[in-house]
Amino acid sequence: MRMRRTPWGALLRGVLLPAACILVLVAFSTALDSLNSGHEAEDLKQLEEALRRGCVACYASEGAYPQDLDYLKEHYGVQVDETRYDVHYDVFAENLMPDITVLVRTP
Repeated sequence: MRMRRTPWGALLRGVLLPAACILVLVAFSTALDSLNSGHEAEDLKQLEEALRRGCVACYASEGAYPQDLDYLKEHYGVQVDETRYDVHYDVFAENLMPDITVLVRTP
């Protein structure tokens, strides 16, 4: 016995199925973008914490905070990916914690 084709079956295959596939791809893309932005925020936070820990280690061992970012990199092993981040390191006095601001570099 042959099955009769209904107009709803053609509509389902022709319009709704591609629309559902597009919806799934958009949802996946949005989730991936959200995951990536969370990863970047975590990297930024970790870099700022590493810089602060290096400053505190310098103060504990030498009695003064580092004069500049290069001293911190050279003597305390702090690594900064300068292609991704801008670090603003402002020293007011050698016995006060420097103001450290880490920003994501825009292309």
